[in-house]
Amino acid sequence: MTFYQKLVHHNQKISRLEHLEAICSWDQAAMMPEGGNSARSEALAELAVIKHELSIAPYLGEWFEQAATEELAPDEIINLREMKRSWQQANVVPADLVEKKSLACSRCEHAWRTQRDKNDWQRFCQNLKEVVELTRQEAQIRAEATGLSRYDALLDLYEPGMTTVELDELFSEVKGWLPGLIKQIMERQSQDVIMQPVGPFPVDQQQALSHTLMDRLGFDFNHGRLDKSIHPFCGGVPTDVRITTRYDEADFTSALMGVIHETGHARYEQGLPETWAGQPAGKARSMGIHESQSLFFEMQLSRSELFIDILAPLAADFFHRIDDPALSPENLTLLNTRVKPGLIRVDADEATYPAHVILRYEIERDLVEGKIEVEDIPELWDKKMSEYLGISTRGNFSDGCMQDIHWPIGAFGYFPSYTLGAIYAAQFMAAIKKEMNVDSLIRERNLQPIFNWLDRHVWKRASTVSTDQLLIDATGERLNAQYFKQHLEQRYLK
Repeated sequence: MTFYQKLVHHNQKISRLEHLEAICSWDQAAMMPEGGNSARSEALAELAVIKHELSIAPYLGEWFEQAATEELAPDEIINLREMKRSWQQANVVPADLVEKKSLACSRCEHAWRTQRDKNDWQRFCQNLKEVVELTRQEAQIRAEATGLSRYDALLDLYEPGMTTVELDELFSEVKGWLPGLIKQIMERQSQDVIMQPVGPFPVDQQQALSHTLMDRLGFDFNHGRLDKSIHPFCGGVPTDVRITTRYDEADFTSALMGVIHETGHARYEQGLPETWAGQPAGKARSMGIHESQSLFFEMQLSRSELFIDILAPLAADFFHRIDDPALSPENLTLLNTRVKPGLIRVDADEATYPAHVILRYEIERDLVEGKIEVEDIPELWDKKMSEYLGISTRGNFSDGCMQDIHWPIGAFGYFPSYTLGAIYAAQFMAAIKKEMNVDSLIRERNLQPIFNWLDRHVWKRASTVSTDQLLIDATGERLNAQYFKQHLEQRYLK
């Protein structure tokens, strides 16, 4: 075996452990009886230790040095680059700091669940300060190893190649036109009369409708399934993708759009190249690109007026309400394209959502860089919410700076991926529309050419190229927020 082949074999081992970890985690969330939680958690922790030990094995450094001297094919050089990147990320932080941060995050997240309900900022603040301090230490170590700033070093874990310089410029541009656009949309929608569909919408009928739409969207049920869980997610592995959702018999649209969103994630996973299975080059490029696929399916495609023309009669049929005006295409279009500023990020519409993300990015960037402290967060949060969305959160910590799980679990650098995904998705759709008549394809119920484009330009590329190169190859240019602006204007103001 060459040293490159040894590394390939080694990464295959890690991939198989990740496979087991993913399915066990899905089972824990969707199927496992409550009494099995303790033993399952211990088993998953043991699995994580074994996986980490393999990831930082002391002999890997020599293997990488030797592999770099071997004659490799171009695609093998790419995979070697991605393997080394993963190895460096796993090795750079000392084990004692990893353990300290893991324990601090576990304490913070566990306490946050009750502290948020009680609007208890003071106690949460003390726990979060410990998480932030350890995160700063990790960020400093990663920065020294990569030559990046502290925040960029964390951002690179989720969005390789992205920097605060680019984000600041991008988000500054969006902030320049977003508040005015939101105001225009709300004025336009102020005279709309909307009928709220009245339940109950039985779960079994919602499940059947979800399966039908997943099938229309190309989900491969031979390599995946849909189940229920408290918190919707897409997990598993490319050959066995697991989607979960949460059903509400009073509102079928919430679960349905959630399923469509997760189907976008799933199609990306199912579309990753089989030739690179188990290797870093065969994984999804970034969190932003992953989110672009879920938002392409949910926002670009499924909330469009033409797609709702398909969805509405299906819903009326499955719920046995053929003559219900609340399930008409016109009403469901109005219902699924409402724009209204709100406190909660996860409930936000696609126009106001970027404001929630930009706010969090600006705070966590300055927090990691040491420009602000944890105690400063509530005042900054209220100021930015008031400026960006016209809403005050003063004194309301539960629906303000305590609403997300990301900071309690130490996931700093993650938030930008959400809005990057929306911008990527709009740019992909604009490129697709230059090659084909998307409206005609939707009317003809023929979505396959659209999926073929995504498969060719995004899914099969996996991590074989940088995000920048993927975008340039697919759309002819680097990231451009104007496509997102044009999408919002076209949908809400035309």
